[in-house]
Amino acid sequence: MDRSTRTIAVLAVTAVVSLGAGLGLGRLVQSPAEAAAAAAPPEAGLITVPVELRSLTNDVVLRGDVLYEDPVQVSLEIGDLGGPAVVTGQVPEPGATIDAGDVLLEITGRPVVALPGTLPVYRTLRAGVSGPDVVQLKEALAALDIDAGDTASPVYDARAAAGVEALYARIGYPAPSAGVDASGATEGARESLRAAQEQLTQARADLARAQAGGPRSERVRLQAEVDSAQYRLDAARAACATPTPDMPCDQGAVVDAQGALAVALAARTEGQAAPDTSAERSAVEAAERAVAEAQSDLADALTDAMTPLPAGEVVYLDALPRRVDGVDIRRGSTVAGGPVMSVSGATLQVAGTVTAADAALLTVDSPVMIQLPDGEVVDGTITQIGGEDPAAGRGGSDGGAGGGSDDGAGGAQERSRTRVVVVPAELSEEQRSRIQGMNVRITVPVGSTAGDVLAVPIAALDTGASGEARVEVVAADGSSELVTVRTGLAAGGYVEVTAIRGSLQQGDRVSVGVGAGVRADEGPSEDAAEDEA
Repeated sequence: MDRSTRTIAVLAVTAVVSLGAGLGLGRLVQSPAEAAAAAAPPEAGLITVPVELRSLTNDVVLRGDVLYEDPVQVSLEIGDLGGPAVVTGQVPEPGATIDAGDVLLEITGRPVVALPGTLPVYRTLRAGVSGPDVVQLKEALAALDIDAGDTASPVYDARAAAGVEALYARIGYPAPSAGVDASGATEGARESLRAAQEQLTQARADLARAQAGGPRSERVRLQAEVDSAQYRLDAARAACATPTPDMPCDQGAVVDAQGALAVALAARTEGQAAPDTSAERSAVEAAERAVAEAQSDLADALTDAMTPLPAGEVVYLDALPRRVDGVDIRRGSTVAGGPVMSVSGATLQVAGTVTAADAALLTVDSPVMIQLPDGEVVDGTITQIGGEDPAAGRGGSDGGAGGGSDDGAGGAQERSRTRVVVVPAELSEEQRSRIQGMNVRITVPVGSTAGDVLAVPIAALDTGASGEARVEVVAADGSSELVTVRTGLAAGGYVEVTAIRGSLQQGDRVSVGVGAGVRADEGPSEDAAEDEA
């Protein structure tokens, strides 16, 4: 091909390409009128969704903080120690459980015992003191099956002291002492009582001997003299009554015999008279008074020496057992005042709040599902419903969802929230430590259908002139029919429906509104229009 021929061919190809490009660009170029017509929205029509067969579940959802119930700070009363309060042992580890009667801590070799009660320690209990703290002690010991006397009596008496001794024997520590002076006074009072009792015994023996009179031989001798004098008098009188030559009457002998008998009788009477024991009686009375005084002194000494309960050796905690959350001291450190540890209830709980409307759907002992931070879900139970939220009206973060309620800002329900406490099921100690103090999601099922039911979106419901609920069923050919329904549980944007006038089956399509893609004038059928009227 020569040079001119090649030039003609190139020009021809170029012309063809230019013609094609021009035709393509011509198709793309639109006039303003064409562009406006193309931008107009399509004609509107009904949007339909199928009737479904599904199970519905309604939940109340809230968030709550994981914590151990009723956290408190534990402080000790160390004013009576008289020296530095050095921690010598029994320091618990975080996570340990403290029960009634357990040793909470050891200070200067002495135990600090945990007892149930609400009244804080403010003094040492010793003999003779009286007050509500004594009643609390007696009730606490009674709860441990330790006899401390009448729990209604506010007096710290011997039985209360014996109960304290029994408590210390149970925990393996010597009972507190009232002091060396009290012990010495008690021993001195006991010795004085022994001496007074010995003196009384001797005085009573002396009185008995004085009351017994002289020896028996003396009484026998006096009686013999009376009998002898009586015999001589009888013999003299007999001689005078019947005198004989051998025994003439001797009146002088009769007189002498009468005198001897009178003397013998007087001697016998004097010998048998009760002796004078006034001195011995006085000695006995004095000894009895000395014994009574010694007994009183010993009772006072024993009272003063009665086992006390030092203020620094007991801590009262409400709702035992308790869990140790943190310890602020260690063995060898000195307690200078302030908290030594923090404890809380032994039960891990999740506390949140819901609106009043959601609270009305909840019941105690209802099961819940708790979603842990790692996504794991554990079971739980509602243990408490009630109590105002301290953060209500200040923008609390946890809210409820479900049960048909809505946490709209500024609403009355937002201003008055109800506290809900949930206790998780069994958790490992590692799980407990990991989730303590965290905020978790709680789901409470409050209603569900008994299996699968016909359900439509809530947006498909319409209300008739008489207030009845209706849905618009749209046929394949575009015709529609209004079906009156009875509604049931609503959950997740769907509502349970049952046809009470008309037919409704799974798969039927119901209108949920008007949208693009269908002519706007494709409305309900004539029958539907009549029903609508």
